[in-house]
Amino acid sequence: MEGTKIPYKMLSLDPFSQWLGIEILDCEIGRCKLGMTIRKDMLNSMAKAHGGITYSLADTAFGFSVNTNGRYAVSIDTSINHIEALEEGDYITADATLESIKNKVGFYIIEVKKENTLVALFKGVAYRTSKDWEE
Repeated sequence: MEGTKIPYKMLSLDPFSQWLGIEILDCEIGRCKLGMTIRKDMLNSMAKAHGGITYSLADTAFGFSVNTNGRYAVSIDTSINHIEALEEGDYITADATLESIKNKVGFYIIEVKKENTLVALFKGVAYRTSKDWEE
């Protein structure tokens, strides 16, 4: 399967990302940019977006990006730094870019932004299986 089609297939099979309202904004081999709007049911007790929301968006961008190389890949290590709080109605994007890819692992940096402001920084390492994506 052509690599840039894989994230669309993954999204179609991913009810959680669909619930989040994630949309694919741009995709190429080794890079995927996603966007979503913070809803009221995503807020914590302080009326700010739950940290799991930005984490989930970044993790999805990471997963979609690493799979554009055509092989099934899964995360084996991730971390996030939360930089700015988000509120209901905020539109955020996650831009995942390949830093380094080896035969079995891929290293990615994902920037989560509100407009041009960095709100979270996510790092991910993925294990690349030997199984290829098929149509």
